[in-house]
Amino acid sequence: MAYLIDGHNLIGKLPGIALDDLDDEQHLIEALQAYCQDTGKRTEVYFDASGSGHGHARAHGRVTARYVRSGETADQAIARRLKQLGKEAPNFIVVSSDNQVLAAARRARARSLTSEEFAHQVDSRGGKSRGSEPSLSKDDIDSWLELFGGEDSP
Repeated sequence: MAYLIDGHNLIGKLPGIALDDLDDEQHLIEALQAYCQDTGKRTEVYFDASGSGHGHARAHGRVTARYVRSGETADQAIARRLKQLGKEAPNFIVVSSDNQVLAAARRARARSLTSEEFAHQVDSRGGKSRGSEPSLSKDDIDSWLELFGGEDSP
């Protein structure tokens, strides 16, 4: 199974990523890379309004970012991709909370997940979101300080 993801619809559903971030798309791609590396899945993520006005794609390992040309939306591009897939569409999972995108997935007989459901899957796998830090207990910190001669060591 591979994913077709409505990128801007998913941004903001994942902890640490928001639409008003300057690098929101890049942060989403990084989170998807970690998820795909962990699961072995492939992903196509679609973003509205390419800055150049021309659509283009960029591969990032198992993640392909597709930047939609001016005059087309990511929703339309996903629906078009599902039509191109034809009988292969049931091998894909469409990720969006947009009703039109989910309806296109149903028509193509593709599986679907809401962005919230998918974000929960990504987050529950322990994927690190932007700004997250590993948590250490007080005992862990004390052990490391003692081992490396930190301020609290004897």
